[in-house]
Amino acid sequence: MELKKIVYVSMFAAIMGALGIVPPIFLGFSPVPITLQTLGVMLSGSVLGARLGPKYAALSQILFLFLVMTGLPLLSGGRGGIGVFFSPSGGYLIGWIVGAYVIGFLTYRMKNISFVKILLVNILGGIFIVYLFGIPIQAFMMNIPLAKTVILSMVYLPGDFIKVIVASLLAIKLQKSIPLSKKLVA
Repeated sequence: MELKKIVYVSMFAAIMGALGIVPPIFLGFSPVPITLQTLGVMLSGSVLGARLGPKYAALSQILFLFLVMTGLPLLSGGRGGIGVFFSPSGGYLIGWIVGAYVIGFLTYRMKNISFVKILLVNILGGIFIVYLFGIPIQAFMMNIPLAKTVILSMVYLPGDFIKVIVASLLAIKLQKSIPLSKKLVA
């Protein structure tokens, strides 16, 4: 992998860590907190993935989660260590990798980037895919029915839609600023 690509992957992993500085919002009925870090997932997919390809968006999340796994307190609220992967939030963390890949895959193949297209892709990858992994693991870890977990997870949707809008607006601006083009992808 080229040095430039390593730097960009590392930079988006660092963005995830920076977003973890913002304290989480814990809800009384769910151990899964509201955080800003899904914003980083959407940005890595819609900016890094759009320019370098989906595998680099996913690699930024893998790098970030590897650092978390080693014990660095990079998750919102200063959480870290392998134990977070065996908590009700664990499925959402794994969903970040797949979500970033899906967003990157779809944006990389777009011929004309527009706010609406990026918005729809961020909804698919940043909400639907992440929830697809997170909700079943949360239900299993909390020992509650899947349907009840889906209902509990609805409380996260307003904030996630705000993050989708912010990520989409930033992605449009940042894609114009990143000096890499799709021609450099090997």
